[in-house]
Amino acid sequence: MNAEIIAVGSELLTPHRLDTNSLHLTEELNALGIEVLRKCVVGDDRERLSEAVSAALARADLVILTGGLGPTEDDVTREAVAGALGRELVLHQPALERIQDRFRRFGRRMAENNRRQAYVVDGAELLPNERGTAPGQWIDVNGRVVMLLPGPPHELESIFRQQCLPRLQRAVPPSVIRTRFLRVAGMTESELDQLIAPVYTRYQNPATTILAAAGEIQVHLRARCGTTEEAECLLEEVCRQITPLLGDRVYTSTGEALEQCIGRLLLERGATVSAAESCTGGLLAERITGVAGSSNYFAGGFITYSDELKERLLGISAELLRSEGAVSEPAAREMALGCRRALGTTYALSVTGFAGPDGGTEANPVGTVYVGLASPDDCEVKRLRFPGDRTRIRSFAAQAAL
Repeated sequence: MNAEIIAVGSELLTPHRLDTNSLHLTEELNALGIEVLRKCVVGDDRERLSEAVSAALARADLVILTGGLGPTEDDVTREAVAGALGRELVLHQPALERIQDRFRRFGRRMAENNRRQAYVVDGAELLPNERGTAPGQWIDVNGRVVMLLPGPPHELESIFRQQCLPRLQRAVPPSVIRTRFLRVAGMTESELDQLIAPVYTRYQNPATTILAAAGEIQVHLRARCGTTEEAECLLEEVCRQITPLLGDRVYTSTGEALEQCIGRLLLERGATVSAAESCTGGLLAERITGVAGSSNYFAGGFITYSDELKERLLGISAELLRSEGAVSEPAAREMALGCRRALGTTYALSVTGFAGPDGGTEANPVGTVYVGLASPDDCEVKRLRFPGDRTRIRSFAAQAAL
């Protein structure tokens, strides 16, 4: 079974409101083995919404509409679906009585326009709403299903869990969807694709999606099979071919963040780490400490934004800073060594650079970052150059340090 989700509401076409309902529904549907093939947002326009419903019904087994079931004139979902199906809207007397009773229980008078919420598409099965006034609707259409759900998330989630899931569990043929998330650092999207495309293009199932983020690439493998065992076996077959091509640049196959993987490795080794940051301003430490239990391996750090603090807290000489500059390989080296010396950790990281928009030199333009790593045996420094604005450069720098 495949599904489409139509989010209804002109407010969702502005920059001020997000459609979060479709994310919840997608998670619930995928757990049943139902693939969501398409999502769209349609404003409060009856004609456009009817067209969207008709088009979705031609492609999908299940069409879910969210929102537009309120009492006001711009709530047009009921009318639009009735128009798309060529059916009438009929007053559902028990639904009207429940709405009236809800107002009485809260000691309020029901406005006349609330009657609109008791109208259902002819032939629809009512989905009672325990958390609001707008009931949902379940409509069978020649073997396909159209589902109307209210927009407020707490109402939608309640109706879906109590009313829709049991119906879908009875109707859906046995199917499961399983996913593997390979996260890769240290290479570009094009380099990764050139390596693994000869493998994944041989398979339609699992489907492969490659996503680029700041300083990392994610490879999503999504298998849809009759049983969990079949899906996991198929995912393992593809992963066995992909991961050797990427080597140690794959840092997880379970979707963990890089800082989580590093924390686990430090714990396994009984090792600790600290950080000395300049251009990232604490972003690196924030990521490390965002992991529960990080106090077991992260000792602390320094935000040495000024040269004065680099001298006073990390022991960097004023002469080095004058001759080489704070954004330089020697400065990054001394920051890492000074941090490790001051805090007594196994490892110490340092980050210094020009995040922009101002600053930079001919030798080290904006986007240049030096990352240092001091260990018991050595201190390594890398010079990196990142594109983008200040936010992206700082994010790239923290990722590169990790």
